[in-house]
Amino acid sequence: MAHERFHYKSLDELKKTAVEVGASLPFADHTGILGTPVRFGTATVRNRLGIAPMEGADALPDGSPSEFTRRRYCRQAAGGSAVIWFEAISVVPEGCSSGTQLLITRENVDAYRRLCDEVREAGFRENGVAPLLVMQANHSGRYSNPGNRPAPLIAYRHPWLEQFRPADDSCIVSDDYLMALEERFGEGTRLAREAGFDGVDIKSCHGYLFAELNSAWSRPGRYGGSYENRTRLLKNCIASANVYKDEHFFVTCRLGIYDGYPEGPGFGAAKEDPFSLDLQEPLRLVRELRDECGLDTINITMGNPYATTHVTRPFDFGKYQPTEHPLTGISRMIHGAAAVKKAVPDMTVYASAPSYLRQYSDLYAAGAVEQGMCDGMLFGRMAFADPDFAGEILREGRIRPDRVCVTCGKCGDLIRAHKPTGCVIRDTETFLPFYREFVELKPSLPENYRG
Repeated sequence: MAHERFHYKSLDELKKTAVEVGASLPFADHTGILGTPVRFGTATVRNRLGIAPMEGADALPDGSPSEFTRRRYCRQAAGGSAVIWFEAISVVPEGCSSGTQLLITRENVDAYRRLCDEVREAGFRENGVAPLLVMQANHSGRYSNPGNRPAPLIAYRHPWLEQFRPADDSCIVSDDYLMALEERFGEGTRLAREAGFDGVDIKSCHGYLFAELNSAWSRPGRYGGSYENRTRLLKNCIASANVYKDEHFFVTCRLGIYDGYPEGPGFGAAKEDPFSLDLQEPLRLVRELRDECGLDTINITMGNPYATTHVTRPFDFGKYQPTEHPLTGISRMIHGAAAVKKAVPDMTVYASAPSYLRQYSDLYAAGAVEQGMCDGMLFGRMAFADPDFAGEILREGRIRPDRVCVTCGKCGDLIRAHKPTGCVIRDTETFLPFYREFVELKPSLPENYRG
């Protein structure tokens, strides 16, 4: 199916197209439910709106937050979202996705403490209450790129993925390396708590190392083959993080429940049809994260932004043309979150990826909560375009159509070009100069570059 641009003049027109392409989407009549409180980790937050992790590619050379980082999060805090789920922050240097990714260390933890203090102050000053801050601890695995030089660390060989990011047998990490990460993620959690975050996310999604292990059927040894082995690292790192839990600090997970790869192994995919979901293992994992690991809050996502971008975050236009309608991807994402919520009704479940729906994304989020498909919604690209989106919804009842994300993908281009990242369309003065640098750089990028 040809990928069309977003052209809907009314919600009825959008709903009609959804029916035509077989997508089932929830929409509410109003956004009131988004302004109601919900339990999140160790706290009760005042609304159901949150900021999704979106890398800014603006760290200082030692991994500390820069002025760009501070600006982005302070603006988002002032915008009124109850939860700010920070971008991926590496806990080991070799696991960085770029030379501009945030990295937390013993030496720079004070810089993160100052950032948390400033972000809370910005939220409190504008809204009378500070947002909840979650640090996303990550290892980029196949997409490790420290110093902006590819250095993939993979769980197993995956020929389909390797057409986008080459790797060979020498890139496969050892069991000893993975076992050492269990201690490193515990230390990263301790640093997150010292820095003043309210909780830590042990990230397992979007094709990074922990997510890749979930589909490592062909890997021998302690971390591959059986379901118990493939999920071992995630569970053990959560156990290491749990050492630092208390009444003020929680542990959570952003979990990818479907990879969407058309070839080769993929988590959450039916073996006979990789485009169809088989959530037996993902739902088992969620239950065990609750029962064995003590998680009471989770965020659900899908896909791999390097390889199945349309699954992770359906978008409007660009050179890369997926074979499915964007509304199909939105439907898959929310029904996957709904399956998790049904399986663990006592967990707080946040859904992802509403931004493609633009000015209707608020009614979509409200409809998903009203219908019990999730408890809240994280907005990613929308927060780049309009950091005040939550305040608009809460104050005025609707998001402002003239400020919404248009899913053009230019923020993704900036991230992958290692340029400070934000919305080129809505924050032109700040980010258009970096995009112009990217355009000049683009002819020298690899042919398989995917922005």
